[in-house]
Amino acid sequence: MKEIISTNKAPGAIGPYSQATSAAGIVFSSGQLPIDPATGAFAEGGIAAQTRQALKNLGAVLEEGGSGLDMVLKTTVFLKDMNDFAEMNGAYAEFFGEGSCPARSAVEVARLPKDARVEIEAVALKK
Repeated sequence: MKEIISTNKAPGAIGPYSQATSAAGIVFSSGQLPIDPATGAFAEGGIAAQTRQALKNLGAVLEEGGSGLDMVLKTTVFLKDMNDFAEMNGAYAEFFGEGSCPARSAVEVARLPKDARVEIEAVALKK
């Protein structure tokens, strides 16, 4: 059975989709933008701050679905500008240390919702 996952600890969906879904012990998240759910504004401080906020939002969605960042199998990072890769990667490493790094793809895209600089999605196991 498919489960719809939703939490107010991350920004709500801005279209006809769910923050995440789950089935067969796997959680599939939608892309998380760097929006602070308390203010509705992008995290301030550049790409590193935006990456941290996107990952905090991702963590909140995964936790609501019975998972967590420690259970992530694969992430996809969408960047507005690949020149931000090194700084994004440094902030990303704060959440996924050595030995627990998931598989990852990182791609530059022409544009992200609300003109964000980064968006991150994940596939994770349930705990």
